[in-house]
Amino acid sequence: MELQFKITGILLLALALVHLRFPKRFNWSTELKSLSLINRQMMTIHTFFIALALFLMGLLCLTSAGELIHTNLGKRISLGLGIFWVTRLLIQFFGYSSELWKGKRFETIVHIFFSILWLYLSILFFTAYLFF
Repeated sequence: MELQFKITGILLLALALVHLRFPKRFNWSTELKSLSLINRQMMTIHTFFIALALFLMGLLCLTSAGELIHTNLGKRISLGLGIFWVTRLLIQFFGYSSELWKGKRFETIVHIFFSILWLYLSILFFTAYLFF
């Protein structure tokens, strides 16, 4: 189980780093021009804090896997992370329109990949909370 947490730590660190490419990948310099200053800045600042949260979760999983699994505080943190990721999984299906990915090969692959990743993270953290 600790190995799973360490692998998860690496995945979360990589996901945090991917967020650095969002502005260029999604052409924010052009796409966000029509937004008000507050909305433009909220997009960039919230993306930064999502990346920071993912980075910190990744570090926690890499450096404290045993504690997350075997201590009372760690189990509570794992429960919170499980709730976070199951909520993210639900948002994948009910927050984003299927028009964004249906009928588009690359987008469908990305949708399926991240759905599986969010499910894996949900199961991992709930398992640590419930069974260890």
